[in-house]
Amino acid sequence: DDEQAEVSGDERSVSVESKWGSFNGQPVTKWNPDGRTMTLLTELRYTDPQGFVWLAPIGSVVDGASIPRYLWSIMGGPFEGKYRNASVLHDVAYGDHNRPWQDCDRMFYYAMRCSGVSAIEAKTMFYALYRFGHHWKFPIRRAKPVKYEGALVARGEEIPRAIPVNPAEVSEAREWISDSDPTLEQIEQRANVESP
Repeated sequence: DDEQAEVSGDERSVSVESKWGSFNGQPVTKWNPDGRTMTLLTELRYTDPQGFVWLAPIGSVVDGASIPRYLWSIMGGPFEGKYRNASVLHDVAYGDHNRPWQDCDRMFYYAMRCSGVSAIEAKTMFYALYRFGHHWKFPIRRAKPVKYEGALVARGEEIPRAIPVNPAEVSEAREWISDSDPTLEQIEQRANVESP
């Protein structure tokens, strides 16, 4: 019965402190009848290294779609292992569009590192998302979300991305990351230079 299928997590709150930020909570989820999505039964919070709190509230519906499916073959499914918490938060952030996509991808990187994902893996995923992810225009770069009477009134506008994931390009980037240990800014620069 889909209503009873709990995917992961438990009832206790867990806080992981590090230079990569900290989590509060564990995602407890329920598969939805469509067999593709899950609904959060508990809240998950992540405070990034800059102090911004990212929230995946109770009732959020996640499906891993914020991460291009090809990348699942590199990292495993978005709800497996050390990527899980970062993936849940990234899905919610990509669904909300109330922060610039660049901020969401950086949060994903920091949340992966906070969860124990290696620098090479996390930077490779960051590159791939920055290069091939689903992006949107944000009204004002680095602006706070605009709400009126509790409702979001300023949202990002979807930008169609027709760039399919190029496995050879991801592999080359991974090798470069492994050899050079670039900063996130250098990774962004490479992804932008390679963009059409």
